[in-house]
Amino acid sequence: MEEFEGTILAGQSLTPTRGRVVVEDGEIAAVEQAKTASTNIILPAFVNAHTHIGDAVAKEAAVGLSLGEAVVPPDSLKHRRLAAASHEQLVTAMGRTMQFMAQTGTARFLDFRESGPDGTRQLRAAAAGQSVEPFIFGSGEPGVLEIADGYGASGATDDDFTDHRAAANESGVPFAIHAGEPNATDIHPALDLDPDLLVHMVHATDDHLERVAQQDVPVAVCPRANLTLRVGHASISDLLDHTTVALGTDNVMLNSPSMFREMAHTAKNYDVTAREVLKMATVGGAEAMGLDCGVIEAGRRAGLVVLDGDSHNLAGTEDPARAIVRRAGPLDIRDVILPAFGEWPSEPGLSAYTCVSAAGWLVWLAGSLMITRK
Repeated sequence: MEEFEGTILAGQSLTPTRGRVVVEDGEIAAVEQAKTASTNIILPAFVNAHTHIGDAVAKEAAVGLSLGEAVVPPDSLKHRRLAAASHEQLVTAMGRTMQFMAQTGTARFLDFRESGPDGTRQLRAAAAGQSVEPFIFGSGEPGVLEIADGYGASGATDDDFTDHRAAANESGVPFAIHAGEPNATDIHPALDLDPDLLVHMVHATDDHLERVAQQDVPVAVCPRANLTLRVGHASISDLLDHTTVALGTDNVMLNSPSMFREMAHTAKNYDVTAREVLKMATVGGAEAMGLDCGVIEAGRRAGLVVLDGDSHNLAGTEDPARAIVRRAGPLDIRDVILPAFGEWPSEPGLSAYTCVSAAGWLVWLAGSLMITRK
């Protein structure tokens, strides 16, 4: 059993509560109000609602390129680099990316994995022994759903995804699709597929938003990627008025998968409150896919980030949610507690509860040699 004291951002509302979180066997056993002298700030571990971590083999390679030149299938720079990389290079790059995500407080991430079944297998291999857990949206033929957690479509005007949607229904797994990134032309066709998750929706109009609300489709937004690719500025406040909105970091090739950076950018450049942004980075992603994390409440899997509220950066803050969203970063982290399965040896500054395989132990050991406790 472990106890973590301080100011807790508890429940679906992320209400600041002074007290302690009790963790037992990888689960939150209790959230208790109590007097405490601790200056720690305890928040849910993040859920990164949209990533492409395969292109970690080509970080910063697409600087200055348009959306089509950088990432659009099948001939963009991203797809050429993915095709040229070996299995070992891809697995290593994704594994290191996941280590970074865990160190910076991400518990789960929803990844659109290119390259069909091979791509899904590569991400499964990279995830062995990791303390951050992928939710894999596979690609290619519908048969990928035998090994993926859902299906991720590039866009409704890129191909006919009717059979893929039907296969996801038959398999009882979610179907997600990019929509409204370069323009609005693919939004209604995407909604016609009755998706379980829409990604981007930069160019959504009132008509689109009404359909989103009627169909109760959550949306993942990726503000830094939209800025980098110069595709526009999503109306996040309008999206929040109509549906659940979650925050993602998109392509690792374009931006680091840091939820701290994504939150700060969003809070400072969009008409949304800090608490709304924090919910998008935690509750929203978990709610979108029905994940048992993203919220600090009894009975949930134990995904926590413990910040040093008395760090040089955070000391004197008047609003914990604003401090987390607008100024906190990895250097403020005291501990990360990630939900997983079984007992797992803790890296310095990283508590977790998983032990997947002997190969996973070697991944952990190799990573631990490069980490110095704060």
